[in-house]
Amino acid sequence: MPTYHIEMMEGRAIEQTTKRGAEVNRASAPILGCSPDSMDMVVTGAERESRATDGALRPQPS
Repeated sequence: MPTYHIEMMEGRAIEQTTKRGAEVNRASAPILGCSPDSMDMVVTGAERESRATDGALRPQPS
C-alpha cells in the first residue's frame, strides 16, 4: 500500500504530526481506493539550520 515520506522542521508536537498524518491518510484513501489504516508514513525531522531558501541558510533566531 502507499507510503508517504514527509520531511518537516524539528520541533513539532507529536499531536500535530499525528493529526497531520491522519488527515493525509483520510484525504488520500478515497483517491487511491484503499483504507486509511493501510497507508504508512515516514516522518523525517530536519534541523532549521539545515534548511536553505533561495540558496541562503536560515539560522535559528537566538
